[in-house]
Amino acid sequence: MAKPEVLVCADLATAQAEAAERFVATARAAIAARGRFAVALAGGSTPRGAYERLRTARLPWHAMHVFFGDERGVPPDHPDSNYRMAADALLLHVPIPAAQVHRMPADAADGDGAAAAYAAEVRALLGPSPRFDLVMLGLGPEAHTASLFPGSAALRERERWVVTYAVDPTHGRRMTMTPPLLSAADLVMFLVAGADKADAVRHVLQGPADADRYPAQAVTAPAVWILDRAAAGLDSGSPLTDKT
Repeated sequence: MAKPEVLVCADLATAQAEAAERFVATARAAIAARGRFAVALAGGSTPRGAYERLRTARLPWHAMHVFFGDERGVPPDHPDSNYRMAADALLLHVPIPAAQVHRMPADAADGDGAAAAYAAEVRALLGPSPRFDLVMLGLGPEAHTASLFPGSAALRERERWVVTYAVDPTHGRRMTMTPPLLSAADLVMFLVAGADKADAVRHVLQGPADADRYPAQAVTAPAVWILDRAAAGLDSGSPLTDKT
């Protein structure tokens, strides 16, 4: 695994602006090289500001294909839906053809069938050895990313690209891309903010290799980590060292 790039920003807004800028640069390069840009978006609250900034970006939106790294088992209009967040923040404000926005049907009754169908959508666009141009990810306080949680079978999946499973009573049912698909990306962008993530960031980037405990380590694609000061530990007295 290549050494990741780590960028520490003054605050969340600056980190979101940096993420948006890199999104635009990556999209333009991919479209220039291949005529299309394939991206998997992250959910949660942290990337919302980055998505909102992208509304005014001058991009050939018709050449973009949008997937999702994971989704909760809720309808697309539910407040907890990653799709709804991305749609409200970005997708409804730019001219991406509806057929090129690939929502994860995590609310489907047949979870395994829906996961296989989503993997088939990925294969239809990217082929049998898929490589996303960009995968956007976040990080939980326990170092989960997408919906790959510590100790989960999904984290240890090596054959299927997408799975649906019940995480636990707190997190409920999720659909998620698995390490083989996430790790095949040309670039992964981790956007992380908040002091509650600082220990997880430090363990993932500087701790021993233990992906079962720190799931973000299972994503081995070239990566850039965009952090605010709090997530980098600069506001807690436990900062990342220059080993990054």
